[in-house]
Amino acid sequence: MTNGWKTEKTTGVLVLADGTVLEGTGIGAAGHAVGEVCFNTAMTGYQEIITDPSYAGQIITFTFPHIGNVGTNASDSETSNVDNLQQQGASTQGIIIRESITNPANYRAVAHLDAWLKDRGLIGLANVDTRSLTRHIRENGMFDATIAHQPDGAFDIEALQQKAAMFPGLEGLDLAARVTTAKTYDWAQGRWGWEAGFDNTPTLNRKVVALDFGVKNNILRCLATAGCQVVTVPGNTSAEDVLALNPDGVFLSNGPGDPAATGDYAVPEIAKLVDSGKPVFGICLGHQMLALALGAKTEKMKQGHHGANHPVKDMTTSKVEITSMNHGFTVDRDSLPAEVEETHISLFDGTNCGIQLKGRPVFSVQYHPEASPGPQDSHYLFDRFTAAMDAAGHQQESQNA
Repeated sequence: MTNGWKTEKTTGVLVLADGTVLEGTGIGAAGHAVGEVCFNTAMTGYQEIITDPSYAGQIITFTFPHIGNVGTNASDSETSNVDNLQQQGASTQGIIIRESITNPANYRAVAHLDAWLKDRGLIGLANVDTRSLTRHIRENGMFDATIAHQPDGAFDIEALQQKAAMFPGLEGLDLAARVTTAKTYDWAQGRWGWEAGFDNTPTLNRKVVALDFGVKNNILRCLATAGCQVVTVPGNTSAEDVLALNPDGVFLSNGPGDPAATGDYAVPEIAKLVDSGKPVFGICLGHQMLALALGAKTEKMKQGHHGANHPVKDMTTSKVEITSMNHGFTVDRDSLPAEVEETHISLFDGTNCGIQLKGRPVFSVQYHPEASPGPQDSHYLFDRFTAAMDAAGHQQESQNA
């Protein structure tokens, strides 16, 4: 594997654990970082992808060649804590792009991507043959590597390889603990609209407690737009404390790392929440841990699903939706117990993409229905959640009458 072409001066490198070296031009902050290299096929939304807490511990290769063309701004960040996350070593570890950063040409642009990366201490590598790198991942799986940027071009390749070799990998890592909120907070801002901006006065007539395992801002916005007052709590909050808030429903967020590792403390609490009878809705890591709580198993994927163009079939309606995905673990569909119904499947590889507990208002999906970036085909899931809460509320009223 080579980087495809020469650059005037090598100021950035990607060193794989097996000793393979890709040379390029360093962008963003100087220094080095270690993580698992994946590729993302989305054509838009690079800022949203970079700030997605689900990418903790990973180095993102963008397959789309023109990155930077819309610049950056505060509104498009998917976490408000990206600076703190980077200081904890828990956000995106670095990015790899094919061309030099494109100059911004968008009315919403506030800062150039290179300056934005520097401000956040994020390392990048440009002028790399990302097609070759993506093919390597497709054929061999995601691999551990060190990404480094030194303006003087002086690299100790052997030392960088050793750092990559010492990276423990994502299996067995509870990365959600690094990205979850440290304190409870309320969220009431709705989705962004053309020319109108964010909806800061949505009608909120239901209460949802969101367990934060690395939640994206736009998920919270979608819940608010659907009519939910959201109380976001740390991922290690007990079921008793969640239920003490008297929610109409419970949301299990996306997040990074191994669901079995985070599940050591989260799965028993999720099981209690299911037993409470409250409607429960999970996304991504929340989906995987809900599956664990219901008796299924999860496993590491060879290359994962990362992009905004993944077709998924809703088995309950027979409709196909194009979805946004970001996960390196999956629910083993063959391990689903009899009382759990598979509701969604990937049309790329047939892997599980959704479940529901038969006869109960408990369901989850593997993908990201909030998009950001990506298509909005799956926004209906938030309405499905509110409908479940309304039905549960009416049932409770009838029992109390």
